[in-house]
Amino acid sequence: MTVPKPLGAAGRAGDERFGGAAFLRKAFRKAFPDHWSFLLGEIALYSFVIVLLTGVFLTLFFKPSMVEVHYDGSYAPLRGVRMSEAYASTLHISFDVRGGLLMRQLHHWATVVFLGAIVIHLLRNFFTGAFRKPRELNWLIGIVLFMLVMVNGLFGYSLPDDLLSGTGIRILEGVILSIPVVGSYALMFLFGGEFPGTEIIPRLYVIHILLIPGILLALVPLHAVVLTWRQTHTQFPGKGSTNRTVRGYPFFPVFIGKTTAYFLWTLGVTALLATFFQINPIWLFGPYDPGAISAGSQPDWYMGWMEGALRIMPSWEISAFGHTLPMSVIVPALVVPGVLFTGLAAYPFLERWVTGDHEIHHLLDRPRDVPARTGIGMAGVVFYGGLWAAGGNDVIAYKFDIPLFWTTWFFRGLVILGPVLAYVIAYRICLGLQLRDRAMVAHGLETGTIRMSPEGGFSEVERPLSDEELAPVTDPRPAPALPIGRPERHGVAPPEARRPLHRVRVALNRRFLADVAEPPNGHRDAPPEETPGHRKALDEPAEP
Repeated sequence: MTVPKPLGAAGRAGDERFGGAAFLRKAFRKAFPDHWSFLLGEIALYSFVIVLLTGVFLTLFFKPSMVEVHYDGSYAPLRGVRMSEAYASTLHISFDVRGGLLMRQLHHWATVVFLGAIVIHLLRNFFTGAFRKPRELNWLIGIVLFMLVMVNGLFGYSLPDDLLSGTGIRILEGVILSIPVVGSYALMFLFGGEFPGTEIIPRLYVIHILLIPGILLALVPLHAVVLTWRQTHTQFPGKGSTNRTVRGYPFFPVFIGKTTAYFLWTLGVTALLATFFQINPIWLFGPYDPGAISAGSQPDWYMGWMEGALRIMPSWEISAFGHTLPMSVIVPALVVPGVLFTGLAAYPFLERWVTGDHEIHHLLDRPRDVPARTGIGMAGVVFYGGLWAAGGNDVIAYKFDIPLFWTTWFFRGLVILGPVLAYVIAYRICLGLQLRDRAMVAHGLETGTIRMSPEGGFSEVERPLSDEELAPVTDPRPAPALPIGRPERHGVAPPEARRPLHRVRVALNRRFLADVAEPPNGHRDAPPEETPGHRKALDEPAEP
């Protein structure tokens, strides 16, 4: 293909000044595996773009002020009511700005989809082991992105200063006050005085449109582009896929065509949601009044888990030395999120410590092949989902005509016993799927065709699996865990086995390794560091 002279000259000029030709040549040839789950992160990226574009539109009309005015806009039921300028300007966007309501709903729905895609993308990375070396930094950036987007979403739907969002800010005030020693000082600093004050909306506005988006604009490209492009793309086991090769299509023109179409699909679906499904109708809630609250108030889904934790926590308090610690707020609002996000951030390093696996992994695990990790993931999902459902315990009690007391105790039991049951059930399902894989390798796939033998017996015709279907089960793959701990010699345990922490590590290692799937031929990729001689050199002194 002949390049037009103006484009060729512009390309040479750019390359001479910025040296981008070598990078572009490598980028255009980069292979991208063709699997639907890899598109989950792209939904998040494209939703972020939609959020930014619609947010710019909304900033042109929104007034982040708590100065009280009398509303005289188009919405008749609130005409003449005293309200803040923030609420009045949001009503103005909704009813008097051409396309304003569509942009508000598009912005809100894109944020909801953005967070949903982040959560699903995070789960895909967890269950497949995509967080392992060399992607630990990318995993940590993803956790930080999740927290920042969740906080920014909370601040965003607090800006209109309606009754629902004001109730959310009231809860935020209670959480800040519960912090020991510094809580009251932090509250005065954030609110500029006592609640609600006149400064909270302008301050949340600056954080929402400037501070957090600025951090996101730095972290999202780093997470989605820079680190991903510098590393080999992950892929699932299959024919032609190994830990050293990538089977897929080039970035240009195949992937760029697909990803452009996918952006348009994401935009289209979000626009349909914004057009036909109402979200956050602030005109029905009215302006915020500290003395009023509506029944059945629910936050957006991504804050529902914290709302649920606050609702089901018993009203415990600790009083000592003239101070009171409200555990009913500290535990659900500070301890539970701290444990959840710290656990997510630390898990790659904890698993490496347990498994002894320090190798580079570009080939993903199928969730069924590592039952322990899958069980842990499902336990976390049930814990998170139980707290989220508990955020609507009053609505559940009302709709099903059961006492609120029952729903509260049900969810208390669910968040304690549910993760344990989820771990056991998921573990057993993984073992069942492993057995099914081995049966299909040995006997083939059931076809549903029944054949009668000359002796009168009946049997089902089974089709042998193709090489493409066999590869995810039988092809060599890196081991997700290695056995650790030296055996006893002459009845004497090695010195490190006498340390309690080492004994815990060995026990966890054995539990993790117990039912890890092996290819039917028992063959795995063994990196040079895992050869028997080298393992001996690592685990015990070589004998002369």
